[in-house]
Amino acid sequence: MMKITRQLLQNCGPAIRLAAISLILCGLVFPLVMTGVAQLIFPSQANGSLVQFHNKGVGSSLIAQSFSLPIFFHPRNGSASGVDPDITVQDAYSQIPRISAATDLSVDLLQQLVNQNEEGKFWIFGTPYVNVLRLNLALIQTNNSAYSRFQ
Repeated sequence: MMKITRQLLQNCGPAIRLAAISLILCGLVFPLVMTGVAQLIFPSQANGSLVQFHNKGVGSSLIAQSFSLPIFFHPRNGSASGVDPDITVQDAYSQIPRISAATDLSVDLLQQLVNQNEEGKFWIFGTPYVNVLRLNLALIQTNNSAYSRFQ
């Protein structure tokens, strides 16, 4: 019996040590090193791409925020995950009449804000889009009375 136990430990010992070393390297060392490198090279992205407004974090540019008031642009309805932070420029234009009616901001000013916040086109490739959170923060900064409680 003692001989079998000793033989079992001799055979399994290297596998157990390898598993423990792999766990430490892959489960602790590698994630800590990658987090440190990401913090050095891409600090904003490593911290969640937080958007600041008056020195306060108001959301992430990577995850859709819930805007339901008629004075704001709304994120895409029915996207697969529901967390897409961007809408197409055409979707933003389709929301302009509602926002203009709710805030008395001119259609031209709202179109200008959409155009200023347009992203995502590389030369002739890609579909232009607008980040809803950034666009709504630009709306708040228009100093329209409809947005006074958000400033």
